[in-house]
Amino acid sequence: CVGLAALIDLVHLMFYPPRCDDDDDDASCPIDEEVAKLLELKAQLGGDDGKHQFVLKTAKGTRDYNPKQMAIREKVFNTIIGCFKRHGAETIDTPVFELKETLTGKYGEDSKLIYDLKDQGGELLSLRYDLTVPFARYLAMNKITNIKRYHIAKVYRRDNPAMTRGRYREFYQCDFDIAGQYDAMIPDAECLKIVHEILSELDLGDFRIKVNDRRILDGMFAVCGVPDEKFRTICSTVDKLDKMAWEDVKKEMVNEKGLSEEAADQIGEYVSMQGGRDLAERLLQDPKMSQSKQACAGLSDIKLLFSYLELFQVTDKVVFDLSLARGLDYYTGIIYEAVLTQAGVAPVSNETQQGAPAEESVSVGSVAGGGRYDGLVGMFDPKGRKVPCVGVSIGIERIFSIMEQKAEASAEKVRTTEVQVMVASAQKNLLEERLKLVTELWNAGIKAEVMYKKNPKLLSQLQHCEESGIPLVAILGEQELKDGVVKLRVVATREEVRSIHSAHIMFVLSHTDTQICLDSNETLKVCM
Repeated sequence: CVGLAALIDLVHLMFYPPRCDDDDDDASCPIDEEVAKLLELKAQLGGDDGKHQFVLKTAKGTRDYNPKQMAIREKVFNTIIGCFKRHGAETIDTPVFELKETLTGKYGEDSKLIYDLKDQGGELLSLRYDLTVPFARYLAMNKITNIKRYHIAKVYRRDNPAMTRGRYREFYQCDFDIAGQYDAMIPDAECLKIVHEILSELDLGDFRIKVNDRRILDGMFAVCGVPDEKFRTICSTVDKLDKMAWEDVKKEMVNEKGLSEEAADQIGEYVSMQGGRDLAERLLQDPKMSQSKQACAGLSDIKLLFSYLELFQVTDKVVFDLSLARGLDYYTGIIYEAVLTQAGVAPVSNETQQGAPAEESVSVGSVAGGGRYDGLVGMFDPKGRKVPCVGVSIGIERIFSIMEQKAEASAEKVRTTEVQVMVASAQKNLLEERLKLVTELWNAGIKAEVMYKKNPKLLSQLQHCEESGIPLVAILGEQELKDGVVKLRVVATREEVRSIHSAHIMFVLSHTDTQICLDSNETLKVCM
Protein backbone atom coordinates (compact mmCIF):
# COMPACT_ATOMS: atom_id res chain seq x y z
CA CYS A 1 0.00 0.00 0.00
CA VAL A 2 1.37 3.42 -0.91
CA GLY A 3 1.57 5.91 1.96
CA LEU A 4 0.19 9.42 2.15
CA ALA A 5 3.60 10.98 1.40
CA ALA A 6 3.85 9.08 -1.87
CA LEU A 7 0.37 10.21 -2.90
CA ILE A 8 1.31 13.81 -2.14
CA ASP A 9 4.42 13.44 -4.31
CA LEU A 10 2.30 12.01 -7.10
CA VAL A 11 -0.15 14.94 -7.00
CA HIS A 12 2.77 17.39 -6.86
CA LEU A 13 4.31 15.89 -9.97
CA MET A 14 0.98 16.06 -11.80
CA PHE A 15 0.38 19.75 -11.13
CA TYR A 16 3.97 21.04 -10.94
CA PRO A 17 5.99 19.03 -13.47
CA PRO A 18 9.71 19.86 -13.76
CA ARG A 19 10.96 21.53 -16.90
CA CYS A 20 13.96 20.66 -19.05
CA ASP A 21 15.60 22.57 -21.89
CA ASP A 22 15.06 20.74 -25.19
CA ASP A 23 18.53 21.78 -26.36
CA ASP A 24 20.26 20.46 -23.26
CA ASP A 25 23.07 18.19 -24.44
CA ASP A 26 23.55 16.51 -21.07
CA ALA A 27 22.98 12.78 -21.10
CA SER A 28 20.54 13.03 -18.22
CA CYS A 29 17.72 15.45 -17.58
CA PRO A 30 15.94 16.08 -14.25
CA ILE A 31 12.55 15.51 -15.85
CA ASP A 32 13.55 11.92 -16.74
CA GLU A 33 14.27 11.16 -13.09
CA GLU A 34 10.95 12.64 -12.00
CA VAL A 35 9.05 10.76 -14.70
CA ALA A 36 10.73 7.54 -13.56
CA LYS A 37 9.56 8.23 -10.01
CA LEU A 38 6.04 8.89 -11.29
CA LEU A 39 5.98 5.62 -13.22
CA GLU A 40 7.28 3.73 -10.18
CA LEU A 41 4.53 5.21 -8.01
CA LYS A 42 1.96 4.34 -10.66
CA ALA A 43 3.20 0.74 -10.71
CA GLN A 44 2.99 0.57 -6.93
CA LEU A 45 -0.56 1.90 -6.96
CA GLY A 46 -1.60 -0.69 -9.55
CA GLY A 47 -4.85 -0.73 -11.51
CA ASP A 48 -8.41 -0.90 -10.33
CA ASP A 49 -8.12 -4.64 -9.69
CA GLY A 50 -5.02 -4.19 -7.53
CA LYS A 51 -2.74 -6.07 -9.94
CA HIS A 52 0.75 -4.83 -10.86
CA GLN A 53 0.64 -2.71 -14.04
CA PHE A 54 3.49 -3.02 -16.55
CA VAL A 55 4.57 0.04 -18.52
CA LEU A 56 4.80 -1.05 -22.15
CA LYS A 57 7.36 1.23 -23.80
CA THR A 58 10.76 1.13 -25.41
CA ALA A 59 13.74 2.58 -23.56
CA LYS A 60 14.52 6.26 -24.11
CA GLY A 61 16.33 6.86 -27.38
CA THR A 62 15.31 3.51 -28.91
CA ARG A 63 12.43 2.38 -31.12
CA ASP A 64 10.74 -0.61 -32.71
CA TYR A 65 10.52 -1.03 -36.49
CA ASN A 66 7.41 -2.42 -38.19
CA PRO A 67 7.60 -4.56 -41.37
CA LYS A 68 7.13 -1.55 -43.67
CA GLN A 69 9.95 0.33 -41.95
CA MET A 70 12.17 -2.74 -42.08
CA ALA A 71 11.54 -3.10 -45.83
CA ILE A 72 12.76 0.48 -46.32
CA ARG A 73 15.80 -0.18 -44.11
CA GLU A 74 16.69 -3.32 -46.05
CA LYS A 75 16.52 -1.41 -49.34
CA VAL A 76 18.86 1.28 -47.96
CA PHE A 77 21.26 -1.31 -46.54
CA ASN A 78 21.37 -3.16 -49.88
CA THR A 79 22.20 0.08 -51.71
CA ILE A 80 25.02 0.93 -49.29
CA ILE A 81 26.46 -2.60 -49.16
CA GLY A 82 26.30 -2.80 -52.96
CA CYS A 83 28.37 0.38 -53.21
CA PHE A 84 30.92 -0.85 -50.65
CA LYS A 85 31.32 -4.14 -52.51
CA ARG A 86 31.58 -2.35 -55.84
CA HIS A 87 34.66 -0.63 -54.45
CA GLY A 88 36.24 -3.92 -53.37
CA ALA A 89 35.56 -3.91 -49.63
CA GLU A 90 35.35 -7.00 -47.43
CA THR A 91 33.47 -7.10 -44.12
CA ILE A 92 34.32 -7.86 -40.48
CA ASP A 93 32.47 -7.85 -37.15
CA THR A 94 33.57 -6.95 -33.61
CA PRO A 95 31.95 -7.35 -30.14
CA VAL A 96 29.21 -4.91 -29.17
CA PHE A 97 31.15 -4.08 -25.99
CA GLU A 98 34.85 -3.39 -25.51
CA LEU A 99 37.21 -2.99 -22.58
CA LYS A 100 36.55 0.43 -21.09
CA GLU A 101 40.20 1.43 -21.49
CA THR A 102 39.95 0.73 -25.24
CA LEU A 103 37.36 3.46 -25.69
CA THR A 104 38.56 5.96 -23.06
CA GLY A 105 40.28 9.11 -24.31
CA LYS A 106 39.42 8.68 -28.00
CA TYR A 107 36.35 10.93 -28.37
CA GLY A 108 37.27 14.24 -26.72
CA GLU A 109 34.36 15.93 -24.96
CA ASP A 110 31.97 13.23 -26.24
CA SER A 111 33.61 10.60 -23.99
CA LYS A 112 30.93 11.41 -21.40
CA LEU A 113 28.39 9.82 -23.75
CA ILE A 114 29.92 6.32 -23.53
CA TYR A 115 27.70 3.69 -21.88
CA ASP A 116 29.64 1.95 -19.08
CA LEU A 117 28.42 -1.52 -18.13
CA LYS A 118 27.94 -2.42 -14.47
CA ASP A 119 30.98 -4.16 -13.01
CA GLN A 120 30.23 -7.88 -12.69
CA GLY A 121 33.40 -8.59 -10.71
CA GLY A 122 35.59 -8.98 -13.78
CA GLU A 123 36.63 -6.72 -16.65
CA LEU A 124 35.47 -3.09 -16.85
CA LEU A 125 33.43 -2.88 -20.07
CA SER A 126 31.65 -0.24 -22.14
CA LEU A 127 29.28 -0.41 -25.09
CA ARG A 128 30.98 0.65 -28.31
CA TYR A 129 30.51 4.35 -29.16
CA ASP A 130 31.40 3.93 -32.83
CA LEU A 131 32.93 1.34 -35.17
CA THR A 132 36.22 3.14 -35.83
CA VAL A 133 37.98 2.60 -32.49
CA PRO A 134 37.06 -1.14 -32.40
CA PHE A 135 38.40 -1.37 -35.99
CA ALA A 136 41.71 0.18 -34.93
CA ARG A 137 41.92 -2.24 -31.99
CA TYR A 138 41.18 -5.13 -34.39
CA LEU A 139 44.01 -4.06 -36.73
CA ALA A 140 46.54 -3.72 -33.92
CA MET A 141 45.54 -6.98 -32.22
CA ASN A 142 45.74 -8.99 -35.45
CA LYS A 143 48.80 -7.14 -36.81
CA ILE A 144 46.96 -6.18 -40.02
CA THR A 145 48.61 -3.43 -42.08
CA ASN A 146 46.43 -3.41 -45.22
CA ILE A 147 42.68 -3.89 -45.53
CA LYS A 148 39.68 -2.29 -47.21
CA ARG A 149 36.70 -3.17 -45.06
CA TYR A 150 33.10 -2.23 -44.35
CA HIS A 151 31.23 -2.83 -41.11
CA ILE A 152 27.53 -2.34 -40.43
CA ALA A 153 26.45 -2.69 -36.79
CA LYS A 154 24.76 -0.95 -33.86
CA VAL A 155 26.51 1.56 -31.60
CA TYR A 156 25.39 3.21 -28.36
CA ARG A 157 25.58 6.76 -26.98
CA ARG A 158 24.15 8.34 -23.82
CA ASP A 159 23.03 11.29 -25.90
CA ASN A 160 19.97 13.46 -25.46
CA PRO A 161 17.86 11.88 -28.21
CA ALA A 162 15.92 13.78 -30.87
CA MET A 163 14.11 10.90 -32.53
CA THR A 164 12.22 12.99 -35.08
CA ARG A 165 15.63 14.00 -36.52
CA GLY A 166 17.00 10.46 -36.53
CA ARG A 167 19.07 10.91 -33.36
CA TYR A 168 18.97 7.88 -31.05
CA ARG A 169 20.87 6.23 -28.22
CA GLU A 170 20.98 2.92 -30.09
CA PHE A 171 21.59 3.18 -33.81
CA TYR A 172 23.33 1.62 -36.80
CA GLN A 173 26.53 2.87 -38.35
CA CYS A 174 27.73 1.90 -41.82
CA ASP A 175 31.50 2.32 -42.03
CA PHE A 176 33.91 2.01 -44.94
CA ASP A 177 37.65 2.28 -44.20
CA ILE A 178 40.92 1.86 -46.08
CA ALA A 179 43.94 0.94 -43.95
CA GLY A 180 47.48 0.88 -45.32
CA GLN A 181 50.37 2.96 -46.62
CA TYR A 182 49.36 4.47 -49.97
CA ASP A 183 50.11 7.59 -51.99
CA ALA A 184 48.50 10.77 -50.64
CA MET A 185 44.83 11.52 -51.17
CA ILE A 186 43.97 8.60 -53.50
CA PRO A 187 42.11 6.56 -50.82
CA ASP A 188 40.69 9.79 -49.36
CA ALA A 189 39.22 10.77 -52.73
CA GLU A 190 37.66 7.31 -53.13
CA CYS A 191 35.88 7.69 -49.77
CA LEU A 192 34.31 10.93 -51.01
CA LYS A 193 33.36 9.24 -54.27
CA ILE A 194 31.58 6.52 -52.25
CA VAL A 195 29.58 9.13 -50.29
CA HIS A 196 28.61 10.80 -53.57
CA GLU A 197 27.49 7.48 -55.10
CA ILE A 198 25.40 6.41 -52.09
CA LEU A 199 23.59 9.74 -51.62
CA SER A 200 22.94 10.02 -55.37
CA GLU A 201 21.61 6.45 -55.64
CA LEU A 202 19.31 6.86 -52.60
CA ASP A 203 17.88 10.03 -54.20
CA LEU A 204 17.51 11.87 -50.89
CA GLY A 205 17.66 15.33 -52.45
CA ASP A 206 20.41 17.89 -52.90
CA PHE A 207 23.50 17.45 -50.78
CA ARG A 208 26.89 19.02 -50.16
CA ILE A 209 30.11 17.31 -49.04
CA LYS A 210 32.24 19.65 -46.93
CA VAL A 211 35.98 18.94 -46.64
CA ASN A 212 38.73 20.37 -44.46
CA ASP A 213 41.97 19.17 -42.86
CA ARG A 214 42.88 18.94 -39.17
CA ARG A 215 46.35 20.30 -39.98
CA ILE A 216 44.78 23.39 -41.55
CA LEU A 217 42.66 23.90 -38.43
CA ASP A 218 45.63 23.51 -36.10
CA GLY A 219 47.71 25.84 -38.24
CA MET A 220 44.89 28.36 -38.29
CA PHE A 221 44.56 28.22 -34.50
CA ALA A 222 48.31 28.72 -34.12
CA VAL A 223 48.55 31.79 -36.37
CA CYS A 224 45.43 33.26 -34.74
CA GLY A 225 47.05 33.09 -31.30
CA VAL A 226 45.31 30.08 -29.75
CA PRO A 227 47.51 28.46 -27.06
CA ASP A 228 48.56 24.87 -27.89
CA GLU A 229 46.72 23.41 -24.90
CA LYS A 230 43.45 24.95 -26.12
CA PHE A 231 43.56 23.56 -29.69
CA ARG A 232 41.25 20.59 -29.05
CA THR A 233 38.73 22.45 -26.91
CA ILE A 234 38.52 25.36 -29.40
CA CYS A 235 38.17 22.81 -32.21
CA SER A 236 35.17 21.30 -30.41
CA THR A 237 33.59 24.76 -30.22
CA VAL A 238 34.19 25.46 -33.93
CA ASP A 239 32.51 22.11 -34.63
CA LYS A 240 29.24 23.64 -33.35
CA LEU A 241 29.03 26.17 -36.18
CA ASP A 242 26.57 23.98 -38.06
CA LYS A 243 24.17 24.28 -35.09
CA MET A 244 24.99 27.72 -33.64
CA ALA A 245 25.48 31.24 -34.99
CA TRP A 246 29.03 32.59 -35.08
CA GLU A 247 28.27 35.10 -32.30
CA ASP A 248 27.26 32.26 -29.96
CA VAL A 249 30.34 30.24 -30.90
CA LYS A 250 32.56 33.26 -30.30
CA LYS A 251 30.91 33.86 -26.92
CA GLU A 252 31.66 30.26 -25.89
CA MET A 253 35.30 30.61 -27.01
CA VAL A 254 35.82 33.83 -25.06
CA ASN A 255 33.60 33.42 -21.99
CA GLU A 256 33.82 29.66 -21.39
CA LYS A 257 37.10 28.59 -23.02
CA GLY A 258 39.12 31.69 -22.02
CA LEU A 259 40.23 32.68 -25.54
CA SER A 260 41.06 36.30 -26.26
CA GLU A 261 38.50 38.24 -28.27
CA GLU A 262 41.18 39.21 -30.82
CA ALA A 263 42.06 35.56 -31.47
CA ALA A 264 38.37 34.65 -31.76
CA ASP A 265 37.81 37.42 -34.35
CA GLN A 266 40.73 36.19 -36.45
CA ILE A 267 39.32 32.64 -36.35
CA GLY A 268 35.95 34.07 -37.42
CA GLU A 269 37.48 35.55 -40.58
CA TYR A 270 38.87 32.18 -41.67
CA VAL A 271 35.95 29.88 -40.75
CA SER A 272 33.60 31.96 -42.93
CA MET A 273 35.54 30.91 -46.05
CA GLN A 274 34.32 28.25 -48.47
CA GLY A 275 35.46 27.30 -51.94
CA GLY A 276 37.43 24.80 -53.95
CA ARG A 277 40.98 24.32 -55.16
CA ASP A 278 41.33 28.07 -55.82
CA LEU A 279 40.70 28.82 -52.14
CA ALA A 280 43.45 26.38 -51.11
CA GLU A 281 45.87 28.11 -53.53
CA ARG A 282 44.93 31.53 -52.16
CA LEU A 283 45.41 30.43 -48.54
CA LEU A 284 48.86 29.09 -49.41
CA GLN A 285 49.70 32.71 -50.25
CA ASP A 286 47.98 34.09 -47.15
CA PRO A 287 50.51 36.07 -45.01
CA LYS A 288 49.42 34.31 -41.79
CA MET A 289 48.55 30.80 -42.95
CA SER A 290 51.74 30.50 -45.01
CA GLN A 291 53.72 30.79 -41.76
CA SER A 292 52.38 27.42 -40.56
CA LYS A 293 54.05 24.30 -42.01
CA GLN A 294 51.09 22.21 -40.78
CA ALA A 295 48.56 24.40 -42.58
CA CYS A 296 50.62 24.46 -45.79
CA ALA A 297 50.88 20.65 -45.80
CA GLY A 298 47.11 20.37 -45.36
CA LEU A 299 46.39 22.97 -48.06
CA SER A 300 48.68 21.18 -50.52
CA ASP A 301 46.79 17.93 -49.88
CA ILE A 302 43.45 19.71 -50.39
CA LYS A 303 44.69 20.85 -53.82
CA LEU A 304 45.74 17.29 -54.66
CA LEU A 305 42.42 15.93 -53.37
CA PHE A 306 40.42 18.21 -55.67
CA SER A 307 42.47 17.08 -58.68
CA TYR A 308 41.45 13.46 -57.97
CA LEU A 309 37.84 14.45 -57.26
CA GLU A 310 37.70 16.04 -60.73
CA LEU A 311 38.77 12.70 -62.24
CA PHE A 312 36.07 10.96 -60.14
CA GLN A 313 33.53 13.55 -61.43
CA VAL A 314 32.23 14.59 -58.01
CA THR A 315 33.48 18.17 -57.58
CA ASP A 316 29.98 19.53 -58.25
CA LYS A 317 28.96 18.53 -54.70
CA VAL A 318 32.26 19.02 -52.81
CA VAL A 319 33.27 22.29 -51.11
CA PHE A 320 36.39 23.20 -49.12
CA ASP A 321 34.89 24.62 -45.88
CA LEU A 322 37.17 26.01 -43.17
CA SER A 323 34.39 25.87 -40.57
CA LEU A 324 34.30 22.06 -40.66
CA ALA A 325 36.02 20.75 -37.53
CA ARG A 326 34.61 17.36 -36.43
CA GLY A 327 35.25 17.07 -32.70
CA LEU A 328 36.72 13.55 -32.47
CA ASP A 329 40.28 13.57 -31.17
CA TYR A 330 41.66 10.82 -33.39
CA TYR A 331 41.52 12.69 -36.74
CA THR A 332 44.96 13.68 -38.06
CA GLY A 333 44.40 14.91 -41.64
CA ILE A 334 41.56 15.26 -44.12
CA ILE A 335 38.04 15.43 -42.64
CA TYR A 336 34.70 15.58 -44.41
CA GLU A 337 30.97 15.67 -43.77
CA ALA A 338 27.93 15.34 -46.07
CA VAL A 339 24.80 17.38 -45.37
CA LEU A 340 21.44 17.47 -47.06
CA THR A 341 20.16 20.91 -48.02
CA GLN A 342 16.58 22.04 -48.49
CA ALA A 343 17.52 24.95 -50.73
CA GLY A 344 19.76 22.82 -52.91
CA VAL A 345 23.47 23.02 -53.65
CA ALA A 346 24.57 25.19 -56.51
CA PRO A 347 28.01 24.80 -58.09
CA VAL A 348 30.67 26.76 -56.21
CA SER A 349 30.69 30.25 -57.71
CA ASN A 350 33.81 32.23 -58.62
CA GLU A 351 33.08 34.59 -55.78
CA THR A 352 32.92 31.72 -53.30
CA GLN A 353 36.13 30.21 -54.64
CA GLN A 354 37.91 33.47 -53.87
CA GLY A 355 37.14 32.95 -50.20
CA ALA A 356 33.96 34.99 -49.80
CA PRO A 357 31.17 33.59 -47.62
CA ALA A 358 29.14 31.03 -49.54
CA GLU A 359 25.47 31.47 -50.37
CA GLU A 360 23.46 30.13 -47.47
CA SER A 361 21.44 26.95 -47.88
CA VAL A 362 19.18 25.45 -45.27
CA SER A 363 20.84 22.37 -43.78
CA VAL A 364 18.69 19.46 -42.66
CA GLY A 365 21.50 17.58 -40.97
CA SER A 366 24.63 15.56 -41.50
CA VAL A 367 24.17 12.19 -43.23
CA ALA A 368 27.81 11.08 -43.52
CA GLY A 369 31.18 11.98 -42.07
CA GLY A 370 34.72 10.75 -41.74
CA GLY A 371 38.37 11.51 -42.22
CA ARG A 372 41.96 10.36 -41.85
CA TYR A 373 43.21 8.90 -38.57
CA ASP A 374 46.82 7.83 -39.02
CA GLY A 375 47.69 7.56 -35.32
CA LEU A 376 44.79 5.58 -33.85
CA VAL A 377 46.06 2.05 -34.56
CA GLY A 378 49.46 2.95 -33.08
CA MET A 379 47.74 3.80 -29.78
CA PHE A 380 46.86 0.10 -29.42
CA ASP A 381 50.06 -1.44 -30.81
CA PRO A 382 52.57 -2.43 -28.08
CA LYS A 383 55.44 -1.04 -30.20
CA GLY A 384 53.49 1.99 -31.36
CA ARG A 385 53.53 0.91 -35.01
CA LYS A 386 51.23 3.16 -37.03
CA VAL A 387 48.83 2.02 -39.73
CA PRO A 388 47.51 4.98 -41.79
CA CYS A 389 43.71 4.85 -42.12
CA VAL A 390 40.97 6.87 -43.77
CA GLY A 391 37.25 6.13 -43.75
CA VAL A 392 33.68 7.31 -43.83
CA SER A 393 30.59 6.54 -41.78
CA ILE A 394 27.13 6.79 -43.32
CA GLY A 395 24.50 8.31 -40.98
CA ILE A 396 22.03 5.58 -41.63
CA GLU A 397 19.36 6.50 -39.05
CA ARG A 398 18.89 10.00 -40.43
CA ILE A 399 18.68 8.53 -43.92
CA PHE A 400 16.04 6.05 -42.68
CA SER A 401 13.99 8.94 -41.25
CA ILE A 402 14.06 10.76 -44.59
CA MET A 403 13.20 7.62 -46.56
CA GLU A 404 10.29 6.86 -44.23
CA GLN A 405 8.94 10.39 -44.69
CA LYS A 406 9.22 10.04 -48.47
CA ALA A 407 7.40 6.70 -48.34
CA GLU A 408 4.60 8.20 -46.25
CA ALA A 409 4.21 11.10 -48.67
CA SER A 410 4.21 8.79 -51.69
CA ALA A 411 1.17 6.84 -52.82
CA GLU A 412 3.42 3.94 -53.79
CA LYS A 413 2.87 0.88 -51.61
CA VAL A 414 5.88 -0.58 -49.83
CA ARG A 415 6.06 -4.37 -50.10
CA THR A 416 7.05 -6.04 -46.84
CA THR A 417 7.54 -9.54 -48.31
CA GLU A 418 9.10 -10.92 -51.49
CA VAL A 419 6.51 -13.63 -52.17
CA GLN A 420 6.21 -14.18 -55.93
CA VAL A 421 3.19 -16.47 -56.09
CA MET A 422 0.29 -17.46 -53.85
CA VAL A 423 -0.97 -21.04 -54.14
CA ALA A 424 -4.77 -20.89 -53.85
CA SER A 425 -7.73 -23.21 -54.36
CA ALA A 426 -11.12 -22.51 -55.89
CA GLN A 427 -12.96 -25.41 -54.21
CA LYS A 428 -12.94 -27.17 -50.86
CA ASN A 429 -10.88 -30.18 -49.78
CA LEU A 430 -7.77 -29.26 -51.80
CA LEU A 431 -5.37 -28.60 -48.92
CA GLU A 432 -3.09 -31.54 -49.80
CA GLU A 433 -2.84 -30.45 -53.42
CA ARG A 434 -2.01 -26.87 -52.39
CA LEU A 435 0.71 -28.07 -50.03
CA LYS A 436 2.19 -30.34 -52.71
CA LEU A 437 2.36 -27.47 -55.23
CA VAL A 438 3.82 -24.96 -52.78
CA THR A 439 6.44 -27.55 -51.82
CA GLU A 440 7.41 -27.93 -55.50
CA LEU A 441 7.80 -24.17 -55.77
CA TRP A 442 9.86 -23.88 -52.55
CA ASN A 443 12.13 -26.74 -53.66
CA ALA A 444 12.70 -24.88 -56.95
CA GLY A 445 13.74 -21.71 -55.06
CA ILE A 446 10.47 -19.88 -55.74
CA LYS A 447 9.14 -17.52 -53.06
CA ALA A 448 5.63 -18.85 -52.49
CA GLU A 449 2.92 -18.79 -49.85
CA VAL A 450 -0.26 -20.68 -48.92
CA MET A 451 -3.05 -19.78 -46.50
CA TYR A 452 -3.13 -21.75 -43.24
CA LYS A 453 -6.75 -22.90 -43.62
CA LYS A 454 -8.14 -26.15 -44.92
CA ASN A 455 -10.88 -24.54 -46.98
CA PRO A 456 -10.18 -20.81 -47.47
CA LYS A 457 -12.51 -18.75 -49.63
CA LEU A 458 -11.03 -17.82 -53.00
CA LEU A 459 -11.95 -14.16 -52.43
CA SER A 460 -10.02 -14.11 -49.15
CA GLN A 461 -6.97 -15.56 -50.87
CA LEU A 462 -7.12 -12.99 -53.68
CA GLN A 463 -7.59 -10.12 -51.21
CA HIS A 464 -4.50 -11.28 -49.30
CA CYS A 465 -2.50 -11.09 -52.54
CA GLU A 466 -3.70 -7.55 -53.26
CA GLU A 467 -2.97 -6.36 -49.73
CA SER A 468 0.49 -7.98 -49.66
CA GLY A 469 1.48 -7.04 -53.22
CA ILE A 470 1.89 -10.69 -54.34
CA PRO A 471 1.94 -10.48 -58.17
CA LEU A 472 0.72 -13.97 -59.13
CA VAL A 473 -1.82 -16.55 -57.93
CA ALA A 474 -1.64 -20.22 -58.87
CA ILE A 475 -5.23 -21.44 -58.57
CA LEU A 476 -6.04 -25.14 -58.20
CA GLY A 477 -9.48 -26.57 -59.01
CA GLU A 478 -10.94 -30.01 -59.61
CA GLN A 479 -10.82 -29.64 -63.39
CA GLU A 480 -7.20 -28.38 -63.31
CA LEU A 481 -6.19 -31.40 -61.20
CA LYS A 482 -7.79 -33.80 -63.69
CA ASP A 483 -5.94 -32.11 -66.57
CA GLY A 484 -2.63 -31.90 -64.65
CA VAL A 485 -2.46 -28.10 -64.95
CA VAL A 486 -3.02 -25.01 -62.82
CA LYS A 487 -4.62 -21.65 -63.50
CA LEU A 488 -2.26 -18.67 -63.19
CA ARG A 489 -3.74 -15.25 -62.45
CA VAL A 490 -1.99 -11.85 -62.63
CA VAL A 491 -3.27 -10.04 -59.54
CA ALA A 492 -2.81 -6.47 -60.85
CA THR A 493 -4.71 -6.99 -64.14
CA ARG A 494 -6.88 -9.99 -63.10
CA GLU A 495 -5.95 -11.70 -66.37
CA GLU A 496 -5.65 -15.49 -66.29
CA VAL A 497 -3.83 -18.25 -68.10
CA ARG A 498 -6.36 -21.05 -68.03
CA SER A 499 -3.99 -23.95 -68.61
CA ILE A 500 -0.35 -23.83 -67.54
CA HIS A 501 1.75 -26.64 -66.10
CA SER A 502 3.28 -26.12 -62.68
CA ALA A 503 6.77 -26.63 -64.15
CA HIS A 504 6.15 -23.60 -66.39
CA ILE A 505 5.42 -21.46 -63.33
CA MET A 506 8.70 -22.53 -61.76
CA PHE A 507 10.61 -21.84 -64.97
CA VAL A 508 9.19 -18.34 -65.44
CA LEU A 509 9.60 -17.25 -61.82
CA SER A 510 13.11 -18.68 -61.46
CA HIS A 511 14.39 -16.84 -64.56
CA THR A 512 13.18 -13.30 -63.88
CA ASP A 513 12.65 -10.84 -61.06
CA THR A 514 10.49 -8.58 -63.23
CA GLN A 515 6.71 -8.39 -63.40
CA ILE A 516 4.81 -11.06 -65.31
CA CYS A 517 1.86 -10.29 -67.61
CA LEU A 518 -0.08 -11.89 -70.49
CA ASP A 519 0.01 -11.22 -74.21
CA SER A 520 -3.01 -11.37 -76.52
CA ASN A 521 -2.67 -15.16 -76.81
CA GLU A 522 -2.80 -15.62 -73.02
CA THR A 523 0.89 -16.54 -72.99
CA LEU A 524 3.12 -15.52 -70.07
CA LYS A 525 5.69 -12.87 -70.90
CA VAL A 526 7.96 -10.41 -69.08
CA CYS A 527 6.42 -6.94 -68.75
CA MET A 528 8.69 -4.15 -70.02
